[in-house]
Amino acid sequence: MAVGPTTGPAREPATSPSPFGDLDTFLALPRVSGLAVSPDGSRVVTTISQLDDKGTEFLSSLWELDPAGHRPARRITHGATGESSPEFTADGDLLFLAARPTDDDDKPPKSLWRLPFDGGEAVQVATLAGGVGAVVAARDAATVVVASSMLPSATGIDDDTRLRTARKDNKVSAVLHQGYPVRYWDHDLGPDRAHLFTAEPSADGHRDLTPDPGDALREAHIDLSRDGTFVVTTWNGPAAGAALRSRLVRIDVTTTQRSVIVDDPDADLGLPAISPDGRSVAFTRETISTPQRAPRITLCVIGFGEEPIELTGDWDRWPNSVTWAADGASLIVTADDNGRGPIFAVDPGSGAVRPVVADDFTYSDVRAAPDGVLFAVRSSYATPQHPVRIDADGSVTVLPCVPLPELPGTLTEVTAVADDGRRVRSWLVLPQGGDDDAPAPLLLWIHGGPLASWNAWHWRWNPWLMVAAGYAVLLPDPALSTGYGQDFIQRGWGAWGFAPYTDLMAATDAACAHPRVDETRTAAMGGSFGGYMANWIAGHTDRFAAIVTHASLWALDQFGATTDGGYWWAREMTPEMSAANSPHLFVSEISTPMLVIHGDKDYRVPIGEALRLWYEILSRSALPAADDGTTVHRFLYFPSENHWVLQPQHAKIWYQVVTAFLSQHVLGRDVKLPETLG
Repeated sequence: MAVGPTTGPAREPATSPSPFGDLDTFLALPRVSGLAVSPDGSRVVTTISQLDDKGTEFLSSLWELDPAGHRPARRITHGATGESSPEFTADGDLLFLAARPTDDDDKPPKSLWRLPFDGGEAVQVATLAGGVGAVVAARDAATVVVASSMLPSATGIDDDTRLRTARKDNKVSAVLHQGYPVRYWDHDLGPDRAHLFTAEPSADGHRDLTPDPGDALREAHIDLSRDGTFVVTTWNGPAAGAALRSRLVRIDVTTTQRSVIVDDPDADLGLPAISPDGRSVAFTRETISTPQRAPRITLCVIGFGEEPIELTGDWDRWPNSVTWAADGASLIVTADDNGRGPIFAVDPGSGAVRPVVADDFTYSDVRAAPDGVLFAVRSSYATPQHPVRIDADGSVTVLPCVPLPELPGTLTEVTAVADDGRRVRSWLVLPQGGDDDAPAPLLLWIHGGPLASWNAWHWRWNPWLMVAAGYAVLLPDPALSTGYGQDFIQRGWGAWGFAPYTDLMAATDAACAHPRVDETRTAAMGGSFGGYMANWIAGHTDRFAAIVTHASLWALDQFGATTDGGYWWAREMTPEMSAANSPHLFVSEISTPMLVIHGDKDYRVPIGEALRLWYEILSRSALPAADDGTTVHRFLYFPSENHWVLQPQHAKIWYQVVTAFLSQHVLGRDVKLPETLG
């Protein structure tokens, strides 16, 4: 085991005092997301979300940035309900989505708005009964395409409005399904179906580019050619075992003629990106997994009328975003890589991969501008999301936007050696202080996914709040984590309780060897897959003083058939694998106090997992409830929340309860719970 250097990702100097010691101050911090760049690269717009006056909702607004990085950001929208999804038109106007109340409707669906290039008030461009969920504009033409939805029996937009009104007036919520799935993450599916429409109404209204789509466009990835003549989109279709499989289709904007570009029976296809000359499209190919084989994601390209070519078959990383350089000479992708998320350029002819920028940050929302310039949003565990310009030589300029908060500690890396000799790396977040200070209690925080990595700032799962409370926080990337190669993922495939568990224990041992960490006071915490691992840890070791399990998988025999995507679970584990890896079979070994947290609207990990976990630790664990019903365990239940617990007031309670539970069992101190719990 080895402890890495004590310097983490570089960050800009702090311009505001540390807010992490106070939850209200933390929640009030502005949050940057998304990026839109005009076709000529002269204008850049981002979205900033801020807490409303009641402290119960985040409202977003659009801000214009100085591409040169000199002038401060300028707010350009001021709607009472917020704005999102900025997109520039070919002539430089700014499109965005907003739900602005009227005298006739105080809660309208989102519609499309246009803010003129030369100033003036925003005007409404498109309003549809199903709302507008996304917008894409051609870079060299006036064509704009929006995503909306219609009821399947509607004969057109007007009829869709009539049917929706009838359902609303008659208080009908029933949905008759004939396919799978029936719900997704935190919302019920149907009865409406996603469609693509032209934004500009013709004599016949908005042109429906996708009549009779079924469920093909749910969560679709869409791109529009620069000349506005055609769309390429993912297209979901049914597969064996109540599964879905994604193809690529091309849709002519004028005729609405639809044709399949790529249909690969062994893979799901995604993230289509049309080349600047309109002759080809790049996309990702994710192999369909089996219980024995993890998926693999590669970058492909196809010239229209030709066969697809896999470009990155020899590159041991997974591309997770795709765009073309403005001149079409290269493809720009991002990929997880050793706890970071750099930008790479891929030659569309040879498939050669080279780094564009490889620092200690993770990049997203990459947008190409002329002259080899890129704009992007980046973050790390030392810096929240912020916009940057990347010049052709790889130099990075931070664009003035929101102040970056001062951190209450430092970030370092820890490396451990697993049982099989593999290197397991982690971020270790430490409170302010030096080696002469008293060592801090350790909180092992396990990421979800499981195909993910601790490599970017997360407002919801934020280690600095726990550091401000005095903890050292370990953020490990065990087997199944992305950014370390296909073999590293395969080590834990179908065996969640084995290599991932031993990797986590090795990482914890390495962190405990750090002089700033108190190995006698430790706790473990995780959400989703991280919650699964917290449950598994509880049944396999008593080294931790407390365990927090959020949105966690408990009984794998029931989970697979009740999650919102049971078919992908069937691809991952056989019944025998589920039995070998199910935490509920080890409930009798649990002797650690547990805090169970779950939201009722979590359809990815249904509430039944928490209900069964709660009953079984109270009745069958080695630390059960007493005969009088008292127990050291706790269950924090959110009837209106989803997988993440996103409402600000509930996120605040989440941290208050977690901190109080850990204080009691790790620090030996009682902390008063929030009075809003009753």
